[in-house]
Amino acid sequence: MKNLRFSLLALALCAAPGFAADAIPQRADVSLSLANQLLDATLAACHAQGRTAVAAVVDRGGNLVALQRDDNVGPHNTLAAQRKAFTSLSTKTSSRQLSENARNNPEAENLNTLDELLLLGGGVPLKVEDQVIGAIGVAGAGGAEIDEGCALTAIEQVLPKTL
Repeated sequence: MKNLRFSLLALALCAAPGFAADAIPQRADVSLSLANQLLDATLAACHAQGRTAVAAVVDRGGNLVALQRDDNVGPHNTLAAQRKAFTSLSTKTSSRQLSENARNNPEAENLNTLDELLLLGGGVPLKVEDQVIGAIGVAGAGGAEIDEGCALTAIEQVLPKTL
């Protein structure tokens, strides 16, 4: 009886004037499974270069989905990886590119004063078609270019397989 009432209510709402099916947006997001696949591939890419790191994945809302940290990685790198991911998500660009933009553009120079952003390379947005669905951040692998490279390798390996 309860299911019948719910079904009738749902039917009434759908038939109500002004109700549009597109009023509730459908958006791709990062699942825990996808985050862990990306993290596994990221650390594997770093290990292939004889490096250790910490990597974090955030969803489209900036929430931490998953994090993996190799042994003997400095503790500051855990927060750095998460902040790099958040920076990439919120700016829809790599944190390395944002860092370069801030250095070369006086109008963007003060971005480094925002506590939430970390203008160091290693953060890369996760894109599906033209939507940013999350981001990955890597820290501790040995510099911005290497951190970013590990993330990019993982994205190339994992995202095409999941779509």
